Amino acid sequence: MYSCRKRTPNMDNQNTEASDDAVRQVVKELASDIQTLSMSGCYWLSGATIDQLTRCKGLVKLDLSGCRLTSLRLSKILSVLRGLRSLAIDIDNGFDLNQLSSESKATLSRVNELKQTLYTPSYGVVPCCTNLERLLLYFEIHDVTREGSTVCCQLMVGQSSIPHYQNLQVFFARLAPGEVNQTLMNLYLAVFSVRVPEHLRVFIISIPGNNPGHWPAARSLLEGMARNGALEALQLPKTWVEHSSLQCILKHSVPSHLNFSRCSVFGSHLIHRILSNVQDLRQLVSLNLSGCIQGLFLDCTWKADEQIDGCAMESLVSACPNIRHLNLSAAHYHGTPGSEEHLCTFLARLRSLRSLALPVCAVSDGAKTSEQVVQDNVAPLSSSLMLGLKKTARVGLQTYRVNSEPRASESSSAFRALLEGSPFLEVLELIGSNFSSAMPRNEPAIRKEQAACSLAGQIGDSEVAVVGMLLFLRRLTLAQLPGMLKGTGLLEVAMKCRDLQTLSLANLGVLKNMTYMPSLIEALPYCKQLRDLRLEQPYINANARFFQALSQCRALRRLCIISRNGTFQADAVVSFMESCLDVIVCHMFMGGTLVACRNLQKTLQDRFSSERPALNVVIYPLLHEDLALIIREMPLLHLDEITLFKSRVAEDPPQLWW
Repeated sequence: MYSCRKRTPNMDNQNTEASDDAVRQVVKELASDIQTLSMSGCYWLSGATIDQLTRCKGLVKLDLSGCRLTSLRLSKILSVLRGLRSLAIDIDNGFDLNQLSSESKATLSRVNELKQTLYTPSYGVVPCCTNLERLLLYFEIHDVTREGSTVCCQLMVGQSSIPHYQNLQVFFARLAPGEVNQTLMNLYLAVFSVRVPEHLRVFIISIPGNNPGHWPAARSLLEGMARNGALEALQLPKTWVEHSSLQCILKHSVPSHLNFSRCSVFGSHLIHRILSNVQDLRQLVSLNLSGCIQGLFLDCTWKADEQIDGCAMESLVSACPNIRHLNLSAAHYHGTPGSEEHLCTFLARLRSLRSLALPVCAVSDGAKTSEQVVQDNVAPLSSSLMLGLKKTARVGLQTYRVNSEPRASESSSAFRALLEGSPFLEVLELIGSNFSSAMPRNEPAIRKEQAACSLAGQIGDSEVAVVGMLLFLRRLTLAQLPGMLKGTGLLEVAMKCRDLQTLSLANLGVLKNMTYMPSLIEALPYCKQLRDLRLEQPYINANARFFQALSQCRALRRLCIISRNGTFQADAVVSFMESCLDVIVCHMFMGGTLVACRNLQKTLQDRFSSERPALNVVIYPLLHEDLALIIREMPLLHLDEITLFKSRVAEDPPQLWW
């Protein structure tokens, strides 16, 4: 994003496609007035254009994340920005702190907010920032170089006392997969093992995967945080957390954000610990319990004590009436049919709710009994991959029927009550408990989908249609809904949710036959505000009809299609790009030959790059062995925001960065 803020109030300008000439002209005309300048994600701007920022001597806040920046260029810019207090930069290969001038280091000594994205093992400019109050770190280092050499952090050993954290109030670290990132983060944290900053109020560490490494000094860090007093926001890797330390921290905190994503070691006990230890939960506005309570399915059965505890959630809702962002995904909830004590009924009491992530099974009114299964003569289907194959019904197995003609009156009453109680909901995610994207970060694409939760098959078009009552909905994610066959619910959403800007659909209905495509084609012309569209489904046929419908989404900026064995019509893609003039991202990872993909990618780049400076086109076979190498070359902005699938509700504390 490119934006600038002048001293004159209400003078904002945003343009994600600004050319080098346009940016230079803006800087030339407004240089003396600009105090805040964000060029985050402007990966297309040349180094010569970045050099023009030396004109903006009154800058107080500067964000250059994703921009081309060398040590010498950074030194030149910082040398003239004596009033700079907030800075965001990338640290890439070749960065050398010794190349910074004394004037630039003096500027850094006055900076109190730093956001640093690391692509190489380095402290970056942290050693020069002696008055830091807010430090945000993004670790994006690969374990292996493009040439195949192993990356290590040996050069940094012995420098762990360099960072100055005495005034630190906010520490945030997000890691991409890889051992190097964890090793480097431990070096950044070494100072915490000696002394925890007295005024630390936000401590966030986000490590992907289910087995984050253990940091030996974690216990002393947690004990130090407990002694220092209240934390406003907290996220810890699950291997760091122990019951006693967590209890001490919570007792002294009045949190506004808690993220215990993937801390399944606690199960349902985590909710009880939050309720019994936190002083005042009325201040809590953001809570992430994704993957904390993971159900266990053996032979299509489930255990009540291994799912989301409805009673605990009822108590949590009563104690946290001001929650605005809640994430309960990657878990299981199987309600009792006919019972008024349903998770959705409890959540409907959260009148301030603005974003919500739920497992698909939580939307169902409850599992059918064995007698009902026999009466309905429904064949047990453990996976949407097996839809259409008939089996003899077996008593005692939870099964589901996929309705061919769902009606609105058949939708889940509990889910309807939830949406009626949350009319101002802006973000909704319904994600199957067993869903995993076919496109992991640094691994080969997944070739086989996991079986859907048994109750997920009861959720179909009628439930999706109910989402249409959310008139303020801006972001919608639907993943692993095997019962959504015809997609008629999507049409209802498109017609009523006129502010919808982001739509992500993954593994809906029958995986080997994308039966909802006709409804999607009918729905797209109604999506006048749609900016981001992400589709993930095997065997997608991205033909002329699809792209003609998509061409009517005139506000579209980014398109991403992930499809094992999917096909595309090259001339239809070109016509679509000609019609949608604002599209700057076209990512298609499908079937087809490498030659066909490269030819289409080159055609789009040659034809549209000159008029769209920010254009980023990546078309590549999903199952190709070199896919990981292609992904690492993509702009992090788009990779993180649309290409890779993840739940985004309550991911970070509100207002983490300006």
